[in-house]
Amino acid sequence: MGSATVGVHQALSTTLRTVNASASSAQQEELLRSGKVRAIPPKDAAQALREEGYKLLDVRPAWEWDKAQVAGSIHVPLFVEDTAMDPLTLLKKWVHFGYIGLWTGQLLTTINDQFLSQVEDAIADKDAKLLVACGEGLRSRIALKVLDKGGYNNLGWLAGGFNRSKDADFPDVQGSGKLQFATIGGVSYFFLQLLLFLQVLGKENE
Repeated sequence: MGSATVGVHQALSTTLRTVNASASSAQQEELLRSGKVRAIPPKDAAQALREEGYKLLDVRPAWEWDKAQVAGSIHVPLFVEDTAMDPLTLLKKWVHFGYIGLWTGQLLTTINDQFLSQVEDAIADKDAKLLVACGEGLRSRIALKVLDKGGYNNLGWLAGGFNRSKDADFPDVQGSGKLQFATIGGVSYFFLQLLLFLQVLGKENE
């Protein structure tokens, strides 16, 4: 295959990925715009769980869940660590660590192919009210599309994710960290701790 042909195939592949990503994002927006999925801000989440019968479905990866999780929530990760050891994946891991992993502590992930079946094992009732949550509200939107296609009828979205929550929004949190900081790791975690320390020090000196 000539270099020109290879270039055309690469360009076509890139275009198709862009089109698919745009279509997927549009579908996620439509779920929210149509009212099929209810957006619930973190400040109203505890009331929805307590009084409206919602179950909290946490789709964050395991390392974020381990840092902090809402008591009683159901954990099914949408993305899992990519444990493949082929040369291409190893290269991806090296690049990921250099640009993202070292700073954020995030591992290279891949989509959890068993996500829908694992949710069905945990919550068999497709009419159950599910409040789907992640760190920043992006992965949960992808999960909502999967769940909607899988037949779940009463879906809610934690708008903005746990990162926008405050300590009082979820009174019963387990783990060693705070929900709003669970996505932060690596070198950035130490900067966060320094910032929090300086904030406390400033208040004490007021």
